[in-house]
Amino acid sequence: MPTLPPALHDHLRRGVVIPAHPLALTADRKLDERSQAALTRYYCAAGAGGIAVGVHTTQFEIHAPETGLLAPVLALAAETADAALAASGSLLGPFIKIAGLVGPTRQAVGEARLALDHGYHAGLLSLAALRGADDDELLAHSRAVAEVIPVFGFYLQPAVGGRRLGYAFWRRFAEIDNVVAVKIAPFNRYQTLDVVRGVADAGRANDIALYTGNDDNIVADLLTDFAVNKPGDPPLRIVGGLLGQWAVWTRRAVETLEAIRAQRVAGQLDYRRWLAYNSQLTDANAALFDVAHDFCGCLPGIHWVLRRQGLVQTVATLNPAERLSPGQVAELERVYAAYPHLTDDAFVAAHRDAWLH
Repeated sequence: MPTLPPALHDHLRRGVVIPAHPLALTADRKLDERSQAALTRYYCAAGAGGIAVGVHTTQFEIHAPETGLLAPVLALAAETADAALAASGSLLGPFIKIAGLVGPTRQAVGEARLALDHGYHAGLLSLAALRGADDDELLAHSRAVAEVIPVFGFYLQPAVGGRRLGYAFWRRFAEIDNVVAVKIAPFNRYQTLDVVRGVADAGRANDIALYTGNDDNIVADLLTDFAVNKPGDPPLRIVGGLLGQWAVWTRRAVETLEAIRAQRVAGQLDYRRWLAYNSQLTDANAALFDVAHDFCGCLPGIHWVLRRQGLVQTVATLNPAERLSPGQVAELERVYAAYPHLTDDAFVAAHRDAWLH
């Protein structure tokens, strides 16, 4: 059973920025390899501690055999990241490559093997395809995948294809030996606590890294001490994020996580500043993810920012029904004007041509 190398496990538990990698397409919805590689180089240069490929932001449609895209997209991201790391020497530090895994057990296990073949270290396991399964079936599925690859659990919000998973599931899920982390993304505080309590009560708080996927509450998640365990035990913390929001303005995300960590170590967390920042980032995310239209323009919103920065050609997705919603561009322009400090446009402009080589 492949396990996560100790150095990468420590890296993951320390907490890093992991962008959910978008899929760059041409106007006729073909893979734009030049822009796709540029995005990977951007994330590496911005200081991300890893990438997640084949996840919702990469578009779940790439997992359909008829697209023929899963293997090429996984390969391109891994090869580009490895080259960027090699070129930087020791500047970028450890880097974890995570592959999204979907479908019933046979498909997810096959995708896990494919990910390992392309040098990925862990699999972000979506349970959306097992919508009618009970906890025993979900856990058997998870164990089968964990026999093949270290597993990054995933609580995906129902609005974009996830399903409700209760405390009892997460308590038992956390007992699976090869689970190394959980992305908590229900966009719901009660359900977020279900995951944290499950990991704590399973006795895995020191082994399983907690990552926010709650794009609507990122900074608050990073600030919170979850005092859900036994009296006297240290609180649990969400140490990093694996986020679609962090697919844009990534350099700012890295700076935010580093600043919060440094302030915490110094015992000087500026809660007032960070909670204000959290509200601004949540407001920006509402425009990016198109909350006003139940997330219909989520992926095009991410692409709009990347196109504005000159990193991708188009906002097109594989699904023609996914497009920018009425009023979404106006909202994006509003947050750009209101919160320029959230963006990293100057950083991108300084390096974009090199990334697009």
